Amino acid sequence: MAINIASLADRPDLAPLLDDDFDGAWPQFMLWDPMASVYYGVAHDLFPEFVFAAVDSDEPGRAVARAYAVPLRWTEAQLPDGGWDRVIQRAAINRLAGHTPNIVSAIEICVRPDRRGSGLSALMLAAMREAVAKLGYDTLVAPVRPSGKHTRPDLPMSEYAAQVREDGLPVDPWLRVHVRAGGRIERVATRSMVISGTLAEWRSWTGLPFDTSGPVHVPGALVPVHCDVAHDHAVYVEPNVWVRHRL
Repeated sequence: MAINIASLADRPDLAPLLDDDFDGAWPQFMLWDPMASVYYGVAHDLFPEFVFAAVDSDEPGRAVARAYAVPLRWTEAQLPDGGWDRVIQRAAINRLAGHTPNIVSAIEICVRPDRRGSGLSALMLAAMREAVAKLGYDTLVAPVRPSGKHTRPDLPMSEYAAQVREDGLPVDPWLRVHVRAGGRIERVATRSMVISGTLAEWRSWTGLPFDTSGPVHVPGALVPVHCDVAHDHAVYVEPNVWVRHRL
């Protein structure tokens, strides 16, 4: 098995593979973050050097993993509470205003569901770090979505992210990949993604009744979804963990 990772700037022919075979990679409700279309609708055309596909030599017509990042200008001392949503917003505003980016933020590293657990996430992160450095940036940040947090939805993210093993590495597998690669955990992005919808929409996304006001535990969610029956809406506010990579 040989894994070849390339950006769309180098291999635009790989673009069609990035939508194939990734069904079920994310919980359905996460596809409705309103900021997503601001980035994904233009990423292939505007940011091809920050979009990556991994292809296994044994499966040349299929992608086994994909990765997305975005350049932006960020001069504030702290990375934002708004996390994922905020960096997409800032990148779009910077581009319209003509501001020169000074950092890059990862947006997604996703391994095809049937290939998870094979070390591909670490390969994609390494490829992203290398590509961003070659483009002249010295910083890659990531609003990391810890892969094990959905099993502890009631535990505050600050407590979860602070958990370490005997070797000092994070308990969470995805945070551990970042730290092993040289990343440093900085802070929690308390409202990294905000997804709201009517109760009918949440029922269609999750198959759950959403018929009682209060917290609802949704499979795949990192924290409970807040349901308000009287006002016919529910809101999910997902925290992520900021990790900074010096390149």
